[in-house]
Amino acid sequence: MPVENNFQHDELSRKNPGERLRVADLTDVVAPDSPAWAEAMASCGANLSQAGIASVVFLHGSLHGTDLFGMQRLDEAGGLKRGYSRGVSGVDALLAAMREESNGIPLLPSGLKPPLSNDHATKHLLDEQIGDVGNFTEAYVQSFKNAINKNLPQPISCHRLLWSCEHHHLGRARAAVSLLAELDKLCKQQRLERGHRILVQAHGQAGLVLALVSNLLCPSPITGRPKLLSILRGYAERTNQPALIETVKHIESLLVTTSLLNGATLDVVTFGTPVRYGWDTSGIGKLLHVVNHRNLRTDGKSWLAKMELPQITMEMPIAWGGDYVQELAVAGSDAVPTTEPGKAANKMVWELVEPYDGFERWLECARRAVRFPSEGCCLLVDYKDSTGSTNPRDHYYGHAVYTRLNMMLFNTNAIVRCLYSALGSSSP
Repeated sequence: MPVENNFQHDELSRKNPGERLRVADLTDVVAPDSPAWAEAMASCGANLSQAGIASVVFLHGSLHGTDLFGMQRLDEAGGLKRGYSRGVSGVDALLAAMREESNGIPLLPSGLKPPLSNDHATKHLLDEQIGDVGNFTEAYVQSFKNAINKNLPQPISCHRLLWSCEHHHLGRARAAVSLLAELDKLCKQQRLERGHRILVQAHGQAGLVLALVSNLLCPSPITGRPKLLSILRGYAERTNQPALIETVKHIESLLVTTSLLNGATLDVVTFGTPVRYGWDTSGIGKLLHVVNHRNLRTDGKSWLAKMELPQITMEMPIAWGGDYVQELAVAGSDAVPTTEPGKAANKMVWELVEPYDGFERWLECARRAVRFPSEGCCLLVDYKDSTGSTNPRDHYYGHAVYTRLNMMLFNTNAIVRCLYSALGSSSP
């Protein structure tokens, strides 16, 4: 994507990423908190500190209680009722595996649904109910913090943020300005400035929130930024949300004075993020995309997923090809806002960020089988989470493995090697 991307959608290129692409083998997993694990994590911490990382932020949502694949938009507004799926062999079985009521992923207690609150009670509920399934647990963050800071004279702060999990354009736009406000507050609290770096690790659609953030941080006066902020401000005023109004105004003022983040650099790592919004790398630092991927192709294009109907309906239930949420929750899919003002605002954001809608366009995007955006380093990893089980709770269609506690060392090593060191820490 170009500098000054201005909220354009990713071009969904199927070309070989070339030098941007790396492939990593899942090395023998060392037991967390073992002496070897602690030593390797401490070495990663030293590399991160040397690179200027002052804070690590873990941004995540929930796989439970959400329309994970975005089937609501496809079913309600995507044209299925007009018969677009007829004649496409296997598509009905695929859509059944994606729907919230039939994909095998349980709801949250008491019917809890988005918007989720970034508070202790909600985070504690997720930790109790789903553990480390697509969820950076409190235990994960504390273990990471203790391990990387073991030998550091100046500790790296670690923070866990739960985004609202509103899987639509409006929800992600709201999350983007809220995240920027949180990061700016963090910079002020820690007195971060030029030379300091903040590393955000984002799981799933949280990565799309960061893509919008990258466009908001563009140093040039792009036209899309005031338009997006105006949409959010207007929506907040119509729905009487003073907190959102103040957040938008605050971010607007910081962007005008170019004082947002106080000169600190924002680095981003995404895990299993669908390819949708374009990234603008002019306003952020380093960018890495990690995808759970097992090559099933026979045409040599190992960097692409396999999207062949009806075969995919047999592969998906055992996560044979890797992360199917990353592959299928693409443009055209989404949840739908629950209110009329929300739907109207969502349409305005959609017109700004994504030119695709409807079943046919979703199928077109999914069949492109693109694993990576057009910007940033790319890392394909076979996390070996396909065991042949057809129970989604054993693999969550390949989308849950990134946040597992026993993957922490591997992921941290990979981040260091790809972004911060020619050598990195030694593999366990």
